[in-house]
Amino acid sequence: MNREETLRLEAYLKEKLNPGLRLLPRDKTDDSVEVYLGAEFIAVVYKDVDEGETSYQFQMTVLEEDING
Repeated sequence: MNREETLRLEAYLKEKLNPGLRLLPRDKTDDSVEVYLGAEFIAVVYKDVDEGETSYQFQMTVLEEDING
């Protein structure tokens, strides 16, 4: 994702989820960005282009040890 696209997506996610979110580029790939809340990594957003339609998939993994912790 280019910088402009990342900034637009970040603004949307901040409005919808939490103003403390930050999106940062990932090493070695340009189809996704890392999502941080403060200093903590929480998710990855993947860009998907299919038949001319663009969508973004927010993937967040929650470990059982984190919710039982």
